[in-house]
Amino acid sequence: MNPLQATCLLILFLTTSACRPERTETILSPAPSITPKSYLALGDSYTIGQGVSATERFPAQTAQWLQQKGIIIGTLTYIATTGWTTTNLQNALNNQNPAPHDVVTLLIGVNDQYQTRDTAGYRQRFTVLLQRSIELARGKKENVVVLSIPDYSVTPFASSNDTARIRRELDLFNAINKEITLSCRISYLDITPSTREARSNPALIATDGLHPSGLEYRKWAERLGPLLEPVLK
Repeated sequence: MNPLQATCLLILFLTTSACRPERTETILSPAPSITPKSYLALGDSYTIGQGVSATERFPAQTAQWLQQKGIIIGTLTYIATTGWTTTNLQNALNNQNPAPHDVVTLLIGVNDQYQTRDTAGYRQRFTVLLQRSIELARGKKENVVVLSIPDYSVTPFASSNDTARIRRELDLFNAINKEITLSCRISYLDITPSTREARSNPALIATDGLHPSGLEYRKWAERLGPLLEPVLK
């Protein structure tokens, strides 16, 4: 067994003068007869939904999807901020020390790529973050889902840059987070191909010209929901 198996990221971008809160929590009112569940969403601008409303974020839309299946997310907590790298997320978790949740999602790495951080460092930090995600899911690997890094090379924001290089680098970072995730036998949701559809469909990009629109996030939610449903029943 190798060390990776054993230990089973543009500053996202420089687009806003006011980042979203580091941590936000939504308390919903569940039906009296249904035991509410909790969901912790970890990441950067893609998780906090830069450029869209709070209800259009993919975790919120996933909670809506689950509600249609009779599963109520009573507490939806975000620890995510536009521009965060893996280091920023690690520091936030260390400082905030959140309580365990029923399910946890992790999407992080685009800012590591944008800031030209080395992939070896990303590998180490992502591994630590995945381990922490498992702990925050009460030690249940099946209650953690990792999402791949979206490809922003297809957006208007990146049009004047070397888009081929961006795509290659994102593929490298995603290969790393996928390898680590699957080696730990944790669910991996590859949404990168979906984000590349924005090249021919502008409706999938938010009005800021960089981030996904609520429509794109809905596509993620419709794939994430079925992964979370079995463990929340």
